[in-house]
Amino acid sequence: MSQGKILKNRIAERGLAHVMAAHSPLSARLAEEAGFDGLWASGFELSALFGLADVSLVSMTQHLDMVRAMAEQSSLPIVADIDTGFGNAINVIYATQQYERAGAAAVVIEDKTFPKVTSLVADGRQELLRVEEFAGKVRAAIAARSDPDFLIIARTEALIAGLGEEEALRRAAAYEAAGADMILVHSKQKTPDEVESFVRAWNGRAPVVIVPTAYPEMNETRIKALGKIAMVIYGNHAVRASITAMKDVFSRILKDRGIHNVDRDIVSVEEVFRLQKMDQVKADEKRFLA
Repeated sequence: MSQGKILKNRIAERGLAHVMAAHSPLSARLAEEAGFDGLWASGFELSALFGLADVSLVSMTQHLDMVRAMAEQSSLPIVADIDTGFGNAINVIYATQQYERAGAAAVVIEDKTFPKVTSLVADGRQELLRVEEFAGKVRAAIAARSDPDFLIIARTEALIAGLGEEEALRRAAAYEAAGADMILVHSKQKTPDEVESFVRAWNGRAPVVIVPTAYPEMNETRIKALGKIAMVIYGNHAVRASITAMKDVFSRILKDRGIHNVDRDIVSVEEVFRLQKMDQVKADEKRFLA
């Protein structure tokens, strides 16, 4: 069964897929052990991992390599964040083929111009493509996939750009007409009101995807009450949690002038060995090394 079909089945069975951001095979494995339904191969998180701003500086090759590495270490379906598709519709054709071959279950393409600026930064440059041009990207992605269950998710940044609900709905309808399997609507408002209003007004057949980073009170109960949202993506919590933990541990070690206090509060080396599957390595050594 393809990864796209697995993701579709999980949505059908559970009504709402909870998808956690990841930026490495290790974070992907931890998300799977925690019990999430899928992984978000986040461009924001990978940019942060490289110490770069999320402004189209990370290449497709770098992101694709990470998606491939995550797919090798986790069985969860991967929703790949491919930003604007790395160029025009011709680039989208190539990207779609490569991400499907790499083991992703879906790609999300957003309707910003290239290079993009990350959505939630204050006073960021948020420029959108013409609707017709982005609809062409969606059609290109649909034509490029070999598996009809490989999901093409169209992301509209109309609310992020301050263009209002009517424009967001117009764009979503055009992208659905172009063949998008799902519509991701993004917002930087601090409450869910804007997104909830969009979802209530949406009369298309394509299910909605949300990323409630800016409005964290949007929990499962509130999401399910709307009835049209099929996927919630926790878009950057893995890297934020990592930064929180590392800052705390680093500062404590310097404050204590040693690791004697912090050592009992972090995972053991043995736990790292478990995540690295060292037991399998040891078993293979016994079996194969002379």
